[in-house]
Amino acid sequence: MAIGRERLLGIAHAERQRLGRMVQFAEPETWELPSAAAGWWNRDVMAHLAAGDTAAAQLVAGDAAEELEEYRRELADQPFTADGWNAWTVSRRSGIETREILDTWGRAAEAFLVYAARLDDDKWRDARYPWIAGDIAPTYLVQSRVVEWFLHGEDMRAANGVAEGWQIGWQHWPVHLTIDLGVRMLPWALQQAGHDLRGMSVQIDVSGTGSGSWHWGLGVGEVPDPDRKPDALIVGRAPQFALVAGKRLPPDEVLAAGTVVLGGDVELADLIVRSIRAYP
Repeated sequence: MAIGRERLLGIAHAERQRLGRMVQFAEPETWELPSAAAGWWNRDVMAHLAAGDTAAAQLVAGDAAEELEEYRRELADQPFTADGWNAWTVSRRSGIETREILDTWGRAAEAFLVYAARLDDDKWRDARYPWIAGDIAPTYLVQSRVVEWFLHGEDMRAANGVAEGWQIGWQHWPVHLTIDLGVRMLPWALQQAGHDLRGMSVQIDVSGTGSGSWHWGLGVGEVPDPDRKPDALIVGRAPQFALVAGKRLPPDEVLAAGTVVLGGDVELADLIVRSIRAYP
């Protein structure tokens, strides 16, 4: 489903504010506790978000993403990886006060959304920014930040004292946009894993909060014939499938529980569930 610019920016503002309120109400001592993101404390998660939102804000403002370019220069001939970039940005903030990290994230996230809203229609449609896995359009850069705020919010809510009773229930748009981005990235993710599935497609139907339906080609740039039966079928509950796409729930867990069910070419559907990812 296509989401208009105004609605997408509204969704992004809402998710940024939701994460901001969580930050405000978190118990101070929990920033030094492990998050659900393996190897990171809660303050490390916010350091990662501060780096990403600062880079995104600089790009949309028409400037260079200074830290991202610095990291690329330091790599020299070594390959760029998202994991390497993430570890580097978190490590270099290890000596910074937590309050400064939190303030930096808040300012950067807000600046990013302000600059995105100021883009004229031509730039919103045609601009491309050098991002983690290649050039990215403004609409998908905004969507990717919503997904990051949602997933990392879940990482921190598991350990920062606000999980119990905090804004009970899933929010439709963060869940939906996480699945949507994972579906859009499927051809890339499958290609990165060495799978050539050109000419094949998958139908994904999920219900509950974040519900949606996608018929998606598995080759890069392919649009499946709407009259052609998809090769694989995946149905299930949207929140759980979003967490699979976000690599927060293992596929085996949702498959065993029946919250995600496979059909059609079951082996292909299983490969897709294990390959889908909502970030590079």
